[in-house]
Amino acid sequence: MTREKIHIEETLINLITDIKNHGISGYILKERLILKDYIRRNPDFLTSLEPVLVKEGPLIAKIMSRAARKAEVGPMAAVAGTISQLSLLHLLNKGSRYSIIDNGGDIALKTNRKVVTGLYAGNSSLSGNIGFQIKPSPIPMGICTSSGTVGHSISFGRADAVTVFASEASTADALATSIANQARGDKDQDAVQNCLDKADDFKEHFRGVLVIVGENAGTVGKIPQLIKTDKKAVLGDLFEI
Repeated sequence: MTREKIHIEETLINLITDIKNHGISGYILKERLILKDYIRRNPDFLTSLEPVLVKEGPLIAKIMSRAARKAEVGPMAAVAGTISQLSLLHLLNKGSRYSIIDNGGDIALKTNRKVVTGLYAGNSSLSGNIGFQIKPSPIPMGICTSSGTVGHSISFGRADAVTVFASEASTADALATSIANQARGDKDQDAVQNCLDKADDFKEHFRGVLVIVGENAGTVGKIPQLIKTDKKAVLGDLFEI
C-alpha cells in the first residue's frame, strides 16, 4: 500500500492507494495547469459566487460547473473535491480497488475494506472524537466538509462542520459550501436547522449530510455509522480498521 503527502500550491493531498506507479503528482499538476489556463481566458469562473455554465472547456471546468449548478454556488466551491474526484478516476483507470484521496478534507474514495474518516469541527466537543465508518463498496464516494470557523475557504455561515456524502466529490464539495452558508441565527440550534432546511432542497444530489454548530448537530438522509475515535482527528484523517 502506498501512502504519500502531495503538496502542489493550494492542493494538499493525503493519498492512500494500492497502485505503486500512480503518477498522481504529474496528473494533478497537469489538471491544475489546464484549469488555470481556462480561468485566464474566462476570469468570471474564478470570482463568480453564482453558477457559471461551461458549454465548451476542459473536463475539470465542466465538472466544477455541473456541481456548482446543482448546489447553486460559484464553480470554485467545487475545485478541491473535483481534483480529488479526477485523481480517483485516474487511479481507478489504472486498476485500483482501494484508493483514498484527501484534498484538505475533501475526499474521494473507493475501498474494498473498512476505513474510518475522522471529523474535525472547530471548537465543538464532537471535534476529533468521532469518525465515520465507511463500508467496502465497488462504488466511489465523495465526502466533503465545509466550515465557517475552520480553514480559509469562503463561507457565509458559522457552521463548525457541514459534511456531505455523495456519489461524486465535486458535488459533495459544492453542496457542503452551499449548505454551510445557511448556518445563521443567534442560536446554534437555529443555525443547524437552517442548514438542514437548505439541505432538503438538494436531496436528489446527496446520500447524507451532517451539520455541526457548537454542541448542536443534525442530519439529513443517510450518513455512515458514527463511531468514537481514540485519536484527535483533523479534518479528513484516515484510520484503517
